[in-house]
Amino acid sequence: MYQKLALYINGQFIEAEGRTTQEVVNPSNKEVLGHLPHATNDDLELALVSAERAFVSWKKSSPTERSTILRKVAQLTRDRAALIARNMTLDQGKPLAESMGELISCADHADWHAEECRRIYGRVIAPRNENVRQFVLREPIGVCVAFTPWNFPYNQAIRKVAAAIGAGCTLVLKGPEDSPSAVMAIAQMFHDAGLPPGVLNLVWGDPPKISDYLIRSPISRKVSFTGSVPVGKQLASLAGAHMKRVSMELGGHSPVIVFDDADVERAAKMLAKFKIRNAGQVCVSPTRFYVQKKAYDKFLSVFTDTLSNIKVGDGLDEGVEMGPLAHERRIPAMERFVDDARSRGGKVLLGGDAVAGKGFFFPPTVITDLPDDAMLMTQEPFGPVAPIVSFDNIDEVIARANSLPFGLSSYVFTNSLQIATRVSNDLEAGMVNINHFGSALPETPFGGIKDSGIGSEGGSETFDGYLVTKFVTQI
Repeated sequence: MYQKLALYINGQFIEAEGRTTQEVVNPSNKEVLGHLPHATNDDLELALVSAERAFVSWKKSSPTERSTILRKVAQLTRDRAALIARNMTLDQGKPLAESMGELISCADHADWHAEECRRIYGRVIAPRNENVRQFVLREPIGVCVAFTPWNFPYNQAIRKVAAAIGAGCTLVLKGPEDSPSAVMAIAQMFHDAGLPPGVLNLVWGDPPKISDYLIRSPISRKVSFTGSVPVGKQLASLAGAHMKRVSMELGGHSPVIVFDDADVERAAKMLAKFKIRNAGQVCVSPTRFYVQKKAYDKFLSVFTDTLSNIKVGDGLDEGVEMGPLAHERRIPAMERFVDDARSRGGKVLLGGDAVAGKGFFFPPTVITDLPDDAMLMTQEPFGPVAPIVSFDNIDEVIARANSLPFGLSSYVFTNSLQIATRVSNDLEAGMVNINHFGSALPETPFGGIKDSGIGSEGGSETFDGYLVTKFVTQI
């Protein structure tokens, strides 16, 4: 059975009970899976007040207590992974193997935060006067509000929930209405793990309305958002007007640089598989391919051949490697990119047209011969469309890669240590992957620079956005 959908406020699951609801649809066949209740203003206020009340005691809780709950959630994630993954494939569309992978990696995130929250340390500063004692304390910031996206519903939510709760904060979370089952499962697991009422609250509804209400409230102290650059800027502006701290993991347009001296065949195969992960609906998906001229023809041939053999279909079907786009509005978005490319002289070597049928399917697509100011080269497609262009030398490609206002992730393939060092130093990105894909592990920081965000999630930096620094001096 598909996940039962509800609000979760002050330790209680609250069903529709006369509230507005919206249909949750399977993107593979457009079948209605369930009805999601929208929070009223009274619900939002209750969630905030409950979080405020719970913070009074939760901020004083032992890190050991927080760690124990997070470890229980990690184990429950592993125990329930099969059911949660199936429901995630039903409402989000990604292949079942990808859903399972997301769940298992998220269990690791909960375990990492369980261990790291026991090491939130302050420090002692040596005084100038021998009779003075000086301390730095790290304390939870308070009630946090978080907004998470539909592409990795479990992953993006658990990062924020585990960090906030591990730091001693309380949280009101608005999950993704298009793919809600995984976030509902998170609420259920924290509930079952014994999290006190009010520490975690889950609401759904109209995104602009909810974000405005939660951020403007004097109760909330911190805003965390993962999503598009335009929306992130709006929320950061609203938070700034109320002097609230923000962490923002926003969109990117990840450059891929393949040099002549790379293992070109290996790079092409790896990148083709990585490109169609979650149908390209990944903020760190490789989206601008720059291949040095001597390697260009071979790379293009292997890359295109690999994508042409990808099995596209319902994520629950055996052998499917790429599912549908998550919702219907993504189809015309892909068509706009392709139409613009064709109008700019681009050559569509593979795909390019929506797949006829019930679901929201768009095939792996390869486009060449694009100018740098084409839509595909300047805007994040967030889908299975790959533009591939050539370059001459390292100075040129670094300038082209850095020319956009985005700076989330990047990928470099070379067998030269000198080139790898130069490019990793000069690329304007929060993450640089050289000859493999190594980002998004629990123990490593994940975040961007420039328009791609503020702050990091994961690694030893994971709690920074949820803690304030207090200096104490006494004599």
